[in-house]
Parts: sequence; structure tokens; C-alpha cells
Amino acid sequence: MIEVENLTKAYGRHTAVDNISFQVASGDVVGFLGPNGAGKTSTIRVLTGYHPPTSGGASIAGFDIFRQSIDARRQIGYMPENVPLYREMRVREFLKHRGTLKGLRGKELQKRLDIVIEECGLEEVRRKMIKTLSKGYRQRVGLADALIHDPPLLILDEPTNGLDPNQIRSIRNLIKNLAADRTIFLSSHILSEVEMICKKVIILEGGHIKANDTPANLVKNMRSAGNISLEIQAPKEMLISELETLPHIKKVNLNHSSSENWQDLTLLVDSNTETRPRLSKMAAEKKWPVRTLHRHVGTLEDVFVELTRKN
Repeated sequence: MIEVENLTKAYGRHTAVDNISFQVASGDVVGFLGPNGAGKTSTIRVLTGYHPPTSGGASIAGFDIFRQSIDARRQIGYMPENVPLYREMRVREFLKHRGTLKGLRGKELQKRLDIVIEECGLEEVRRKMIKTLSKGYRQRVGLADALIHDPPLLILDEPTNGLDPNQIRSIRNLIKNLAADRTIFLSSHILSEVEMICKKVIILEGGHIKANDTPANLVKNMRSAGNISLEIQAPKEMLISELETLPHIKKVNLNHSSSENWQDLTLLVDSNTETRPRLSKMAAEKKWPVRTLHRHVGTLEDVFVELTRKN
């Protein structure tokens, strides 16, 4: 559905996107992540035809975004971070206007209006002025606008921006439903949402792609996935010496040592290894009481921090 090849976008001397390539298959739900200034918005603006690339190129459903711009844009439903709405119009009136601008007429327009109003949960507010709607409903109107011409690809830039937890959950469920028969390319800072919605994740940093895989594989392979918390009563020097001899333990960090010889430690171990049985056996043999033995379960947020932190 999306093919990006050696795409570069520069603004004067600043290169926002630097020679990136990736593909999004039809039917995929892909999270596009990165810290502020990573190049996400610049990439999206190129894909949606708002900005031309400096070099390289991309295609949407086989249409070149530069040479076949109109055909490419017809395949896209785009919802920007700050949804531009005509606040003095009523919801149905606005969506009808937007559908007309996108080439819909007559019965086809009426049919699509009914579908997107139902699909986006706007039945109760369809006659209300947009300025009277909550932020959550305005986001829904933005989604309905993106869907009005029934595009095979949705590009959503921070769709839950500024919403409260209940509104976020509502929009998340709506996006999940929309993903049943569409390709979705989603940019968001709420990584837990991306982890729940997306089948694949692309992480951008400094204009370069740092990762491109499923959330599960990224978590599985990250270095910090091997953190173990250990709270044990033992002589400090003897304990650290014993721990450093165990296989798969790469680093021992002492967080706190009490006067009763309770040691609070974080152990960095190799990914995809299980070290806790050896730790339990060691503690039993030494007769050292254990209060905590917990393996850190990695998240997409951990992956993001590991790949994009500066230090």
C-alpha cells in the first residue's frame, strides 16, 4: 500500500528526513513513532502530497506521490494532528461539504454520509454545531472526514492528542474497528495505544529509521528486556561477587544497602534468558532470604527510550 524508497526531505540546510525506505502492506496497521523533531510529520506531509520530497520517492497503492499526485491522494484518508474543522457548520453539513469537495455526488454522497456518521458514532450529534462538540467528538468528525470518500488507506497523525482517558479508549476502539478493512498508518506519542493497536512499528530518530518490526519482536530483542529486580539479605561484597559469576548476568547495580544487610539490586541479564532459577538456587544454598525476585517485562515504551535516548 505504501512504498517509500530513499526518501529525503530537507528544509534549507536542515535535513528532516534522511534517505529512509520502508513498506506498508495492504491491511497492515503500522505505528510511526519518534521523538519530537524526528521527522515523522515531514514524512507524513510528503506521503499525503502536502510537501514534495527533496530526493527519493514514494507511492501509494502503486501511484507515485509526485507524478500521480491526484490519484495517490484519492487513496488516502488523512487526519492531521490538529483537525481543521469549520466550527460554525453542523456535523452533517460539514461532512456533506467535505464529501462534495472529494468528488462525491447524489445518492453516493448520501450513502457515504450515513455510513461514516454511523461508523464514527456521530448519530447523536449529527445536527449539532461543531463548535459545541467536545474534543473527543471533534476527533470523530475528523475521522469521518478522512473516511467520507472510502479510502483504502488512513493516515492518522496523533489521533488521540489532547483527549482524556475515556475519550482515548473510545477513539482506540474506533480505530480498531476501522482497521478491519483498511490499511492504517498511525503516528502517536501514546506508546501503550500503539502497542495495543498496531501490528508493526517503525521508529524514527534524527530523520533515520531505528527500528522496523512487530512490537513483540522489538521488545524481545531489546537490551533492557533483561532487567531483574532482586532484594536479598546477604553480605554486600560476597553477594555481588557471587552474582557476577553466574551465567548471563552482564551487570550488577546496587540500588540500596540497609544496615540489616538487605541489598536492593538491579541485574542486567542477556535477553531471552531465564536467570531467576539460578538466583533462587544460589540464595537457598547460601541461606540468604529473598524478598523480591522479579523480571522486568519489556514494553514498547522501553524500546522507544532505548533507541532514541541521547545519552
